Amino acid sequence: MAAETQPRAQARKPVLLSKIETSQELVNTAVIIPKEDGVISVSDDRTIRVWLKRDSGQYWPSVYHSMPVSCSCMSFNPETRRLSVGMDSGVVLDFILSEDYNKMTPAHTYQAHSSRVTAVLFVLEMEWLLSAAQDRTLCWHCTERGHLLGSHRTAAWVTRIQFDVETRHVFVGEQSGQVTIFKLDADTCSLVTTFKGHTGSVSALCWDSMQRVLFSGSSDRSIIMWDIGGRKGTAIELQGHNDRVQGLCYAPHTRQLISCGSDGGIVIWDMEVDRQETPEWLDSDSCQKCEQPFFWNFKQMWDSKKIGLRQHHCRRSGKAVCGN
Repeated sequence: MAAETQPRAQARKPVLLSKIETSQELVNTAVIIPKEDGVISVSDDRTIRVWLKRDSGQYWPSVYHSMPVSCSCMSFNPETRRLSVGMDSGVVLDFILSEDYNKMTPAHTYQAHSSRVTAVLFVLEMEWLLSAAQDRTLCWHCTERGHLLGSHRTAAWVTRIQFDVETRHVFVGEQSGQVTIFKLDADTCSLVTTFKGHTGSVSALCWDSMQRVLFSGSSDRSIIMWDIGGRKGTAIELQGHNDRVQGLCYAPHTRQLISCGSDGGIVIWDMEVDRQETPEWLDSDSCQKCEQPFFWNFKQMWDSKKIGLRQHHCRRSGKAVCGN
């Protein structure tokens, strides 16, 4: 499937510039406002806040907007100052921020889903708003008219989404651990391909449209780089976190990938380094090392009078093995 690569630890440490004290509730998403000393945050305390840096050097909310339910995710487009917020109720709300970021005006309300919204993404070039939720639906709306264009039922509930304008491909990270690519048209959705590499749910996605590379992070602590543009199915696995990968950001000018995890670690990856790919994951009904049956192989379990084991994969050989 993919080679496992460990980062080289360095003595450099990031410098803390500012710390914003919010509430005691979980902050689900926070984004920096480009060309402004500002931050937008949404959290489980049911608020949307726009923080601007004052002359004192402290950040204070210029906008403090209370919502009826918790805000689960958001997408911000700095060119149009459009803020799209997903809610626990399944609703997606659009707001337009004023030029001075001191006022927020409602634009559209989308009755998109029946459960917690897990991802929203505004695509300026298409005037589309993409959303996904725990109800296992992917929806896309026209933001110009404010109506639903189409929806698609997924196999598992979607955790993260990214979009490529050139091909109209949407990259969908799922709770099952797989990454699926769909092609979206005005009202139709067609399956392109599916990538399987993670053993835990996909918790972060990052798309680099220049190199045409997709990065996915997972609760299994790994990051996988998928070479979409090469059309060869190349995948490289990166191992550097001790817990769930929470966020990914790619800097194309330096070809560095920045990842952060629930372990509190921030890792900077040099993506110019040559890495070796390993074979595809193999399928088997029994361990290819000790030959013990996996838990679905009832015949061999009965014949050998042994309890079936859970299947894993060797990251170097790709063989299906047990955990022993």
